[in-house]
Amino acid sequence: MPLYDALFRHVAVRVPAERTHRIGLRALAAATPVIPEQTPDPCLAVHAMGLTFPSPLGVAAGYDKDAEGVRGLARLGFGAVEIGTVTARPQPGNPRPRLFRLPEDRALVNRMGFNNAGADAVGERLATLRRGGPLGTVLGVNIGKSKAATGPEQTVADYRYSARVLGPLADYVVVNVSSPNTPGLRDLQGVDALEPLLTAVRDELGATPLLVKITADLDDDGVDAVADLAVALGLDGVIATNTTVSRTGLVTDPATVAETGTGGLSGAPLVEPARAVLARLVSRVGGRLTIVSVGGIADAAEARRRLEAGATLVQSYTGFVYGGPAWPSRVNADLARS
Repeated sequence: MPLYDALFRHVAVRVPAERTHRIGLRALAAATPVIPEQTPDPCLAVHAMGLTFPSPLGVAAGYDKDAEGVRGLARLGFGAVEIGTVTARPQPGNPRPRLFRLPEDRALVNRMGFNNAGADAVGERLATLRRGGPLGTVLGVNIGKSKAATGPEQTVADYRYSARVLGPLADYVVVNVSSPNTPGLRDLQGVDALEPLLTAVRDELGATPLLVKITADLDDDGVDAVADLAVALGLDGVIATNTTVSRTGLVTDPATVAETGTGGLSGAPLVEPARAVLARLVSRVGGRLTIVSVGGIADAAEARRRLEAGATLVQSYTGFVYGGPAWPSRVNADLARS
C-alpha cells in the first residue's frame, strides 16, 4: 500500500491517465499466469440471480472494456468482473485526452465515449476465455448504444445485436443507459424509451440475468420509475450508480476542475449520491431485485456500509485505480473480519 501510493503520487500522475490505464491493463494481462491467486474467504460468497459470487466485491464496467484482463482481475480477488461498455459496432470513442485524475478528491473524470472493439471482436475474445476453463469469477457484460445508432428503432436493434452476440458468453448482462458521454444515452432512462429497449434485450437473452444501470443524477421519481419498470419486466437487478456530471463539493482547485472539461465524475465524491440512490432503491424494490451499489467505494468499511444498507453486491473502479493491485484482496480480507 505505501509503495503503491508513493508510485502513484510520484510516477503515475506524471503520465496521462489513459496511458497509465492501458499500461496497467496490459501488464495485468501479461502477468496473469504468475499472479498469486487471491481466493476470497468462503464466508464472503453471495448467491444472487442464480449465480454464486466468490465475494460481493466486483470491478465495475469501464476498467476492462474489451475483456483483456478478466483472468488477471479474477486472480486479484474480484468476485465479479464486469467488462464493457461494449457496443454493437466498434468505435474509437471521444478525442483524447478524455480521462483525468483529481487526486485531491480521490476521483476521476472521464469522457471516454464507449471506446471499444465492438460486440463481434469482444465476443470472440470471450469465447476464447470460456474455452480456457473456469474464470474463477462471475463475468458480467455491460452493453451500450453505438454512437452511430440514431432513432428508437436503430437504438433497440443496436442493443439487441450486442445482447444476441454477447449474452450466451456472459453470466449476466447489464444495459447501460446512464453514461453522460454518448449523446442522447441518458434520455433512454425515461420509461417510455426504456421499456421497449429492455423488453427487446430480455427477449434476446432468454434465461441470462439482466440488469439496468442508472445514473446518480436521476431524481427520486426517476429512480422509482426505473425500479418499478425493472420489476414489471422481470429484470434481475439494478446497478446504481454510474458517474455524475455534477462537480459540487470538490476540493480540487476549480481551475483544475474546469480544465478537465465535460465528462462523468467518479470516486469519493459519489459516496453520498450513491448512498442516497441505494436507499431509494431498497425502500422501493428491496428484496425483489438484486441491487448492486457502485460509486465511491474505496475501502471495506464503505463496502460493508452499502451491504448493510441493502445492497446485494458492490462494485468499484476508481477505488481500485487509487488502491492498486492489492486493493481487492485487502478489501476482501477486511470484509471477512468484519
